[in-house]
Amino acid sequence: MMVFAELIIIGEEILIGQIFDTNSAWIAKMLNEIGISVSQISTVSDNGDHIKRAIKLAEERANIILITGGLGPTRDDITKQTLAEYFNTVLVEDQEVLKSIEDLLSKRAFSMNPLNRKQALVPKNCTPLSNKHGTAPGMLFEKNGKVYVSMPGVPFEMKSIMEDLVLPFLKSKFDAPFIIHRTLIIQGFTESTLSLVLEEWEKSLPHDIKLAYLPSPGMIRLRLTISGANYEKLQEKIYRQILKLEPIIPKAIVSYEEEGIEKVVGELLKNEGMTLASAESCTGGSIATLITSIPGSSEYFKGSVVAYSNEIKHNVLNVSMDSLIKYGAVSKTVVEEMAIGCLQLLKTDYVVATSGIAGPGGGTSEKPVGTTWISVASKGKIISQKYMMGDLRSSNIQQATLTALNMLREMILETAKI
Repeated sequence: MMVFAELIIIGEEILIGQIFDTNSAWIAKMLNEIGISVSQISTVSDNGDHIKRAIKLAEERANIILITGGLGPTRDDITKQTLAEYFNTVLVEDQEVLKSIEDLLSKRAFSMNPLNRKQALVPKNCTPLSNKHGTAPGMLFEKNGKVYVSMPGVPFEMKSIMEDLVLPFLKSKFDAPFIIHRTLIIQGFTESTLSLVLEEWEKSLPHDIKLAYLPSPGMIRLRLTISGANYEKLQEKIYRQILKLEPIIPKAIVSYEEEGIEKVVGELLKNEGMTLASAESCTGGSIATLITSIPGSSEYFKGSVVAYSNEIKHNVLNVSMDSLIKYGAVSKTVVEEMAIGCLQLLKTDYVVATSGIAGPGGGTSEKPVGTTWISVASKGKIISQKYMMGDLRSSNIQQATLTALNMLREMILETAKI
């Protein structure tokens, strides 16, 4: 039987865009791993009536209601009092919670004040959940077969309570099925083109496997989902569908485990004992940033030249002024000279180079915003490709970065076959 949860996130700071809600994504992922599906996520203001209405609606649809936020010691944190009213009880001082607060403050060399002591007040009919990292306890309620859990909104406090107490309790309470997601990273297709290419494969999928296209600039996540009681059989069923997919788009599958292309490329370079550098104009160092986000990347990444101006292209990367004048910075000739110049300068096995018009200004009728040239060079080979991207600067930079790394991936794989 499917088990459903709803999440209620409390906080004006989220509703006005002051901070991002990262809690719900993490909670949803953790619940999925134990077979619990999240059916809805709601964000409400610090208003008692709004919170009560959200809980009432959630309990009509879900087995589990998880609430975060509004549990601090200040007057605007009203969740605890609201829950006491909702569950028709009063707040009482819990001695174990009080002791936990005292111990925490003592470790941090703080003395107890009235606001700290107020945190030991909890609804009389709840089960307090110890908070190892803060003064606001979590609270668990059970009513009519439903489970309600309220936790602090501070992410590291919430995660500790979830991992130590809530997830084990939910696993023991509910006999949830396994939910398996396999997410493949696809590059080189738009969403609509990929959908057309995969049309027959998609139609042949078993009815219990759900497919989702999750596009973002420069890549598409293709997610297959299945649920059931037998974990090994579910894994095997999804694996068979992936085997059927491989011959349809063999070069486009970057990763089978939702690993970013920066990690995939890094593993290829490491396995081949090769080194990399980047010569970046329109991407402004984004390729280097992405590559070096992987621990251990110093083993294969030597450095980057961000040649944003023609002066740097010429003086540092040895791009000829004649090429810059005749063809312009955004051209096959210039991007190839950037790549070759970087190879010679940093003495690596591979270089990726980019030059383009990221926007929003700078475009012409001949070279509109989004025009991008990418080159990948090794000591014996160079490939270059022109791309027409879009009007959005951030999207263009991300697309160019991921596309450049994908071109590099393909070159490494081709070279490894020779």
